Amino acid sequence: MQSISLESVSRIYGRLFALHRVSLELRAGEITGIVGDNGSGKTTLLTILATLDAPSRGHIRYDDVTWQEFADHYRQEVGWVSHDGLIYDELTGRENLTFFADLYGLDATKALVSRWLDRVGLSDDDADRRVSTYSRGMRQRLSVARAMLQDPDLLLLDEPMTGLDRQGQADVAELLQELAGRGKIVALSSHDLDLLDRLATQAAILRGGKLAHTQAIDTEGALLDCYREHA
Repeated sequence: MQSISLESVSRIYGRLFALHRVSLELRAGEITGIVGDNGSGKTTLLTILATLDAPSRGHIRYDDVTWQEFADHYRQEVGWVSHDGLIYDELTGRENLTFFADLYGLDATKALVSRWLDRVGLSDDDADRRVSTYSRGMRQRLSVARAMLQDPDLLLLDEPMTGLDRQGQADVAELLQELAGRGKIVALSSHDLDLLDRLATQAAILRGGKLAHTQAIDTEGALLDCYREHA
């Protein structure tokens, strides 16, 4: 997947515009930082991109594929990390990843699961414990691994650093940069503007459901300056 194009996308709940006429392009190899205050529409935008919610108006194309076609046939190309980790407390970490690998019909499941557990910093002892015993940070690490299992082309992350210690944040940041370097499309929201300033190559500033500003981020501090001016 090379790009996602949004044209005048709105999401309406009753009489409330959660998003209003947002036009934006996400490109392969870039990390888009979606920034805004609470209620600005960040999560709504990400859930629409993930095909978990439908736009009320406007058009979205994933390369040459419409939003509906993508939702019907290509959802496996999305890696999604949100406040709900989409993992099962009664299973171990290893069992969770094995379940999702089987669900996606992936090959070499055992090796794939072990590789991703190691990649997100979960030890064998951690992997064989029930998720109900995990700390918030361990759950977040497992959620990231679950989202990456099928090697998706599109990575969408809503506050992915929640609960992670400094090392965990560094590990996830390194992973996102690596995946963007491999030509993935990455978009994430975070209240940690310093983190986004280090990671993002594009800023998308939302204010009251509207896209207030987009800008390439190519120098240190550029995202912070952009946010101060337009958020």
